Amino acid sequence: MSGRIRLTLGAWAAAVMASCALLPLVRPATWIVQAAFLLGVQAGVGAATRRVPLARPLTVAAQAVVMVFLLTFVFAREQALAGLVPGPEALDRFAILLRQGGDDIARYAIPAPLESDGIRLMLIGGVLIIGLLVDALAVTFRSAAPAGLPLLALYSVAAGLSDGGTDWLWFLVAAAGYLMLLLAEGRDRLSQWGRVFGGAPRTAGEEQSGAVAPVRTGRRIGVVALGIALVVPLGLPAMNGGLLDSVGAGAGSGSGGGGTISAVNPLVSLRDSLNADEDQQVLSVKTKVPDVSDLYLRIVSLDDFDGTTWKPSRRSITALPDGTFPTPIGLGPDVKRTEFDTTISAADWYAQDWLPMPYPPSGVNIRGNWRYEPLGMTLVGDHGQNTRGLTYQVKSLDVQPTAEQLASAPKPPASIDRDFTKLPDSLPSVVASTARKVTAGAANPYDQAVKLQDWFAVTGGFEYDTQVQVGSGSQAIARFLKDKQGFCVHFSFAMAAMARSLDIPARVAVGFAPGSPQADGSVSVGLRDAHAWPELYFEGVGWTRFEPTPNRGSMPSYTLPEDQGSSVPDPARPTETSSAAPSAAPSTRESCTPEQKRLDGGCASESPQAALPTDDDGPKWYAILVWALAGLAALALPLAPMLWRLRTRTVRLGAHGRGEADAAPHTLAVWQELTDTAWDFGITPDESQTPRKAAARIVALGGLEGAPAASVHRVANAVEQVLYAPQPRPTAGIADDVRRASAGLSAAVGRGARIRAVLAPRSTVRVVWTASAWWSGVRERVLAMRPTWRKASGQQG
Repeated sequence: MSGRIRLTLGAWAAAVMASCALLPLVRPATWIVQAAFLLGVQAGVGAATRRVPLARPLTVAAQAVVMVFLLTFVFAREQALAGLVPGPEALDRFAILLRQGGDDIARYAIPAPLESDGIRLMLIGGVLIIGLLVDALAVTFRSAAPAGLPLLALYSVAAGLSDGGTDWLWFLVAAAGYLMLLLAEGRDRLSQWGRVFGGAPRTAGEEQSGAVAPVRTGRRIGVVALGIALVVPLGLPAMNGGLLDSVGAGAGSGSGGGGTISAVNPLVSLRDSLNADEDQQVLSVKTKVPDVSDLYLRIVSLDDFDGTTWKPSRRSITALPDGTFPTPIGLGPDVKRTEFDTTISAADWYAQDWLPMPYPPSGVNIRGNWRYEPLGMTLVGDHGQNTRGLTYQVKSLDVQPTAEQLASAPKPPASIDRDFTKLPDSLPSVVASTARKVTAGAANPYDQAVKLQDWFAVTGGFEYDTQVQVGSGSQAIARFLKDKQGFCVHFSFAMAAMARSLDIPARVAVGFAPGSPQADGSVSVGLRDAHAWPELYFEGVGWTRFEPTPNRGSMPSYTLPEDQGSSVPDPARPTETSSAAPSAAPSTRESCTPEQKRLDGGCASESPQAALPTDDDGPKWYAILVWALAGLAALALPLAPMLWRLRTRTVRLGAHGRGEADAAPHTLAVWQELTDTAWDFGITPDESQTPRKAAARIVALGGLEGAPAASVHRVANAVEQVLYAPQPRPTAGIADDVRRASAGLSAAVGRGARIRAVLAPRSTVRVVWTASAWWSGVRERVLAMRPTWRKASGQQG
């Protein structure tokens, strides 16, 4: 296998291995197989054009054209000419997919579903672009070290988005790919030296210190690059929302007649909204229900509990049902119910993917692209559809079970029991033991649920406090049960988990508590009315709301004793809230009347920020690219001198041809490297001296003795042979002599001088000199042409 083919395979493997860092972001991970295959085709085209051979820019152009053809065939072949050549329709298709991908990034959780063609295009297209850059730098232009920059950009973006515990594994995979590429280049360079490095015998000293140049340089570059890869994700700006935040906001959308949605947990980053200075109106609600104190607007339910938090599970979606919705799961014919109409108008700034509705809905009249999720009886926007400025009508059921019906509910179906009573092994045992203690003496699951609700809301000594951290991890609920301070997230999470520990099917609902009645008969639902509450399942009634949070919402009538003198609050009260500070009296409920809301600007409450996402929550794909490039530029600028010196040293000491014909340029380049290395350590070069005197000066000022000093003189002798001998003899091992001399110079100075020699080498001023000389040459050539212009002008006149 030739060196170029080996290097091509190394570049392909490095790009694929770095792309593995993106695997945790999307499921399933089958896209990596398709990306690797397309990347292999692109690399094969590069290998073929280099054998023709084509000019280097033409090789890169050919690969870019093939990349466009491949992406067109995969994502827009129906709109393309012959399925490969993109035209205006294909370009429009790409624009639509990229826009859809940007929307899906802001909507989906990590891991996002692969069904999104927009996300798939961004993934595969990004990998192909990175692979093209790596192949061009490492193979076409023979510079493997700079090829680490696009690999670093790819890994940094993935590391900045992922929050999993296996990030270290993908880092090692990406690092191994880069080191493999460096070693492939080192082996290719080594093979070009022939007998000088391969067949000539070495002394014992040379065998100890004469490491192969490309390999040793590759190791150094690899260590620096890996260090950069660790630092870059920390320096990138924080990005929140959607796919950029693993617990961000939003929901997914489906396509066609079915599909799935994968929504994220909408109960994170609450505290900023909890203590908002202004309670903005989110929804205006008009309904014919005489008592609006129980008018909760439900957005989505969280049914997947992993021990850290509750979140929506992956669900199937269907087309919006025509006419009346199906009967809610578990609702029997004996339970009293009445149907009522509600008209809801969303604020122009409120862009919610899920549709707020009274639960359970029996019909919806709405415009736009909305789809139906049967299990939760919720509506979700399709392909960017949201509630911004939307007005819609909802028919809902006011289910009115009695305490007797709930108490006599039979055992739930096996499917409900299996899916909604699961608890992770990491959940502390104190959760279940506390649930059993609190519900001791309860005759049935309904009595257990009421005891749990009353313990949280009335008798347990809990305080409502919006300043408490949300918390995460398996110990979060245990800490809440111990400290007894929190807001709706803590209360709903804890009650649902404790209910499941008692084998009662439970989930958490997210939406809005009842708002404030207005003079015109409408109800104003504000930002601070956002709320979370547990829903428990009882066969014959279905999913049933409970209210464990003190000073919030209203307790359902079916959970209250008939004795009106009970200490349990009156369910007829409107929305109850509290200030952001802890309650003055634990476990008492203070109402926030409509008059207080109008006069005082509202009562402090909680607002799940992710339950109220807007279109501007998460940056688009191009913003990610800009931030990544800006981070790389900010990192590369201070490291540019070091990278330039590493590259220059590799070129000077590496392969410069074969045979004696190229011995002279190689010897002069090695001498240049020796004088520049001495310059980096503070020994300014003196171009007026002969090589022999310059070598003596370096030895004297550098404090060199023994092998390093002898190495300097050997290089000087080789230079004199090239400059003065009629037939210069090639000198083997002078590159190793420079390395030994460099090691001796480094050992003779302090740590600060060594660090400066690496990070800010003095010899990089040659770049400025070269640019200045080039500009002077350009000016001289331009000025030399002026007489010709004048003469030509005179002849024409």
